[in-house]
Amino acid sequence: MSAQKGSAFLLKIGDGATPPAAYETVAGLRTTQMSINGDTVVVTHKESGGWRELLSGAGTRSVSVSAAGIFLGSNAENAIRNHALAGTIDAYELSFEDGARMQGRFLVQRLDYAGDFNGERNYTLQLESSGPVTAL
Repeated sequence: MSAQKGSAFLLKIGDGATPPAAYETVAGLRTTQMSINGDTVVVTHKESGGWRELLSGAGTRSVSVSAAGIFLGSNAENAIRNHALAGTIDAYELSFEDGARMQGRFLVQRLDYAGDFNGERNYTLQLESSGPVTAL
């Protein structure tokens, strides 16, 4: 099995249409990271023999996505900025080189812009899931 390319890990934003939504790649991304988080529900009792026991399927699950790139002024980048300013949640898709995809609704938790006087303007963003994120 060969290593997958980081450049093939794409973040896409939905067009806002009712399902099925069309997704547009957020252009200019240089780094993308995803974390799947889960809280546990401990159900240890006196007959657990001193071992912690967890309740399967319980707790809170979430997906966090962070990305950084060069601002190109694409429609997708502008939509992300508008969602950050309005605090609205929208559909996003993560796609991977092997064809796997994940879709869900996310809130733009943080959007930062930076740039040097003679350099390009870059940005970083942090997305937090709201509701289920499904693997396709």
